[in-house]
Amino acid sequence: MRNDRDRLAMLAWVLVALGLATGALIHMLRSFEAQHPHLLWALGLVVLLGAWYVIGSRTRHPQVRLSTLGAIAHGPTDVLALLRPLPMALSLLGAALLLMAMARPQSRDNWQDVHREGIDIVMALDISVSMLAKDLRPDRLEASKRVAMEFIDARPNDRIGLVVYEGEAFTQCPLTTDHAVLKDFFQLARPGQVTGGTAVGMGLATALNRLRDSEAKSKVVILLTDGVNNAGSIQPIDAAQIAATLGIRVYTIGVGTHGKALSPVTRYANGQFRYEYVDVEIDERMLRQVADLTGGKYFRATDEKKLKAIYDEIDHLEKTRINVTEHSRRNEEYFPFVLVGAGALLLAFILDRTLLRTMA
Repeated sequence: MRNDRDRLAMLAWVLVALGLATGALIHMLRSFEAQHPHLLWALGLVVLLGAWYVIGSRTRHPQVRLSTLGAIAHGPTDVLALLRPLPMALSLLGAALLLMAMARPQSRDNWQDVHREGIDIVMALDISVSMLAKDLRPDRLEASKRVAMEFIDARPNDRIGLVVYEGEAFTQCPLTTDHAVLKDFFQLARPGQVTGGTAVGMGLATALNRLRDSEAKSKVVILLTDGVNNAGSIQPIDAAQIAATLGIRVYTIGVGTHGKALSPVTRYANGQFRYEYVDVEIDERMLRQVADLTGGKYFRATDEKKLKAIYDEIDHLEKTRINVTEHSRRNEEYFPFVLVGAGALLLAFILDRTLLRTMA
């Protein structure tokens, strides 16, 4: 005899099974892609089967009407009777999971192979006393260093080195990808480290020497000065011809306003300078020739804003090449659904043939 309590247990087990199946379906749709999503429509048959099982139980079993609910509310509880619908609930769950497995849920692994082809760049910086002129803030040298370091920060994949020159030239920092160290060397650059003057040709030649053995496909010198070549044993045009032979592009920058600028003219015994307004003389013709001979470009920076725009343009002209290859792989994820679904069906069969076999 089945009473209302048994039918409530039957309904509860069926709802639990369908709820678990729904949760598994939501997880699958959120986490995976189904290769055969049309098969998921068959899950509607599982729902119909569960509904038929609950509704049809009234016609399959005789009923006894009682004049009071007390017998139900306070009567003894048969635990095995409450477990009788469990095999059917497990069967519904197992069937639903196997249908999901048949839809072949798959995950996708995506990854990229990134190949960066960096550029070797040597920055040749004029550190002569005239670079302390005040037409840039706080002076030409500090403004040039500040903007150059911003340029370095924007190029993490490139090897960059620093050459400084006055009357002579030397390597302040060899080519490196350790840009923190490079920027420290920039901070140390100041006038008075070698003999006075402006050896533009020597500065360029020293930068070329750092790039001579480079295996980079793109090699660049950024040459910055605020004056004319008046020292050293190498002429800038001769150095430019060497650069052209080596396949090295030279970008030249002339720093300084037009007209007059407040510049250091005398150095006192205490190391301080006396400033006066003097004419700004930049050999633009020479700088333009050097750039043209090497396939580079000449720029004039009259203020810090213009100087920053120049470095931005060089950054755009000398973009690091990045090759990206995308890969994708699908992984089958149906096995957990098969394992749990088959396990649910097996457990339903065992319970139905053993523990609950004698239940009417």
